[in-house]
Order: sequence, then C-alpha cells, then structure tokens
Amino acid sequence: MEAFDSLIPALAYLRSKGYVVDFNLKENCLMTSAEGFSTPFELGPEDFEVDHTYRFENNTDPDEQAVLYAISAPGYGIKGTLVNAYGIYAEATNATLMAKLG
Repeated sequence: MEAFDSLIPALAYLRSKGYVVDFNLKENCLMTSAEGFSTPFELGPEDFEVDHTYRFENNTDPDEQAVLYAISAPGYGIKGTLVNAYGIYAEATNATLMAKLG
C-alpha cells in the first residue's frame, strides 16, 4: 500500500488504479451515480469491499482530518473512493456500515 501525506495525491493515485466512482456516505449505505447507471443507486455493506484505507491528520486544522476509502463493488463492476471526515465532523452511520468501513 502506498503512503501519502495528503488527500489529493492519494485520490489521484487511486483514480490511476481504476477507483473512479465517487461514493457518498448515507446512514445505512453508500450511494453513487456511477457512469453507466441511469439513476443513483445504493450499496449496502454486503455489496462492497474496502480495499484500502488512508487516514490524514492535521493537528492544526480539523478541516483537514479525513479518511479515504478505496472501495470495490465486484457485483457491479465498479471501484471508487469515499472521503469521510472523522471526529466531530464525521457523518453519522449505522453500526453495520461503520463496522464494514472499520
């Protein structure tokens, strides 16, 4: 697994490796409007795998604290990324989804 000091180079690297779909975090699923799908759709925890996780911490600026997930959904033939803040800025999710994301 590559090591990165900031989010932007990590995202660029993952995009070069085929992680091109942008996932959004919802309370109990991931949502995407990936190219090739006519409408946005949801992926439950059973529909995807977390391939890599990158954590970025900036002790002087809480706005720059984030977790980057490289996610694949083999059943849909897509790979993408999810960026989530952590700490007080983290999105609320249910326990099953949070366990899947680690």
